[in-house]
Parts: sequence; structure tokens; C-alpha cells
Amino acid sequence: MKRLRLMAAVVGCVVIVLAGVRSSSAELCDRVVAIVNDNVITLHELNKKIQEMTGLTPAQIKLRDKEDYQETRRKILEFLIDEKLARDKIKELGINVTERQVEAAIDKVKKDNHWTQEDLLERLKKEGLSYEKYKQRVKQNLEHIRLIEFEVKSKIIIREKMISQYYEKHKRDFLQGEKVHLAGIFLGLKEGKNPEKVRELYAKAQGLVERLRAGEDFVEMARRFSEGPGAEEGGDLGIFKVDQLEPGLRKVVTSLPEGGISDPIIVPAGIQIIKLVKKKGGKQRPLSEVRDAIYSILYQEEVNKRYNSWIKELRENSYTRIIF
Repeated sequence: MKRLRLMAAVVGCVVIVLAGVRSSSAELCDRVVAIVNDNVITLHELNKKIQEMTGLTPAQIKLRDKEDYQETRRKILEFLIDEKLARDKIKELGINVTERQVEAAIDKVKKDNHWTQEDLLERLKKEGLSYEKYKQRVKQNLEHIRLIEFEVKSKIIIREKMISQYYEKHKRDFLQGEKVHLAGIFLGLKEGKNPEKVRELYAKAQGLVERLRAGEDFVEMARRFSEGPGAEEGGDLGIFKVDQLEPGLRKVVTSLPEGGISDPIIVPAGIQIIKLVKKKGGKQRPLSEVRDAIYSILYQEEVNKRYNSWIKELRENSYTRIIF
């Protein structure tokens, strides 16, 4: 009977009544995109999670690449389905993580990375994450670890050889104080977020990127087309520490060679093109200093591996249906 009532709700829409408002105009309809046992996932919930996990709205992703949009939406919906199943199991098993345990885990992250509280807050700010939101993520992660410990039973062992191998393979990740000299061309969106105007601006940015990669002078192009900082100086943005860049930009910059030009980057106020003018190497942190941080990375990777295997089995024994 419960399943029939749920399916009846799916045929129409999910009705959300705003607390304290009785007017029928306060009713909102939001399409259901998935059913997970006796729970539902709405389009609003999916779109909110897409923006949270990618830093872009669904419309921005779709504008950049329709195929990428479809794949991103599918993956994040699968993630939400897995989360619903995991939350139900955590509740069923009575798993509880206290505030003190969350704070202890955060203290360990700071200790492993040699961060002060101010360092952590600065990094969270660059990722657009509040401290409270970060605490929620840590709590959720601890719950997943407890869940895996309960369900899998076997102990996770991280050997010294694994830590050494990871360090040698990812040495660049442990450079302290690495700097980059950047230049940029910024194309502002003057007419709000009109999809057609954004599409036209993106096409213009792609054209500029093609010309730059073909050898046209960045300084002259920046003076002609850029509407952002440093335009008169040929787009010069200055020198930055890599670990202080916003995560999305840091990922773009670290993938570029010296002199490299990025693809167009959609930002809230328009579209940006970045040139990596020069890299300045930082000081290599020794293995002894980053050992605990690497241990935590490898431990989390093993937890994720076991969690994914366990959640796959759980899904096979649950009722799920995707409705697009």
C-alpha cells in the first residue's frame, strides 16, 4: 500500500507546502527524477547537488557541452541514490558520530597537513565552503567509515611501501610555495544570464582561444578584447601561490605548460581565458613531513573502494527507479 501511495505521487508532482502559509499559491510542483525504496529524489535536489559538486549551474554545464551535461547529471543522480541507501542503512544500524568526534577528525586533518585553523578556513573559503558545511561533510565521511567497518568487518592496512610509492608518484602535490605568473582575458556578460547571449559569448571566447593557440600575441589580444583586470597591461594578473588559488582555477593552471592557454572558463560574471606565463618551483616537502597526510589519503581511497563495492551490492537488493 505504501508503494502504491508513493507511485501515485510520482504520476503527478511532489507538492511542497511552505511552513506557515496556507494559501494555495504557496504550493510548488517539483518533478521526481528517481525513486529509492520509499524515498524520492526531486529535480530541485538534483540541480542543487550538481551546482554544489561542480561549482556550475546545470545550465552552464549544458552550454559548455551537452554530452558532458548528460553524463554529469547521470553520475550525480547515481551519487544521490547511493546516499539515500546509505543514509537508510546508517539509521537502521544506529550509527552515530558525535560533535567531539567530528572536531577530533578536523584537528587531525590540520595536524597532518601542518595547517592552522586560519589556513583551513582560508582553503574552505577558496572552495566556496562554509565551516559548518565542511563539518557536515566530515561527519558524513565518518559515518561512511563506521558503516564500512560494520559491514565489511576486515581491517584496512596501509603499508609503508604504499606511502612511499604514492609520495614518489605525486611529489608535485607536495611542493610548498610554488608560484605561477598568470595573464587573462575576461569577457563580461552584460545582459544577465540570457542563454543565447551566453552561447554567443562562449563562441567568441573559443574563437579567441583558437587564434591565441595559433600564435597571435596574447598581450595585444588582451588589450583589444579583455574587459577585466590588467587589460591595459596586456591581461597581466600577477604572481600567485598555487595552493592559494580557487580549486577550479588551480586545476586548470596546474594542467597547463608554461605559455599554455586554457579553454574558456565560465565564471559568474562572464567567461575567462587564462595564460600560464611562468611557473616558479616551490620547496619540496620531505616524506617525513607529509607521511600522515598520505596515510589519510590512501586510507580514504580504500574506504571509498570498499564503500562502492558494498553500495553496489546494496543497490542490487533495493528498489530504485530513475525517471527522466
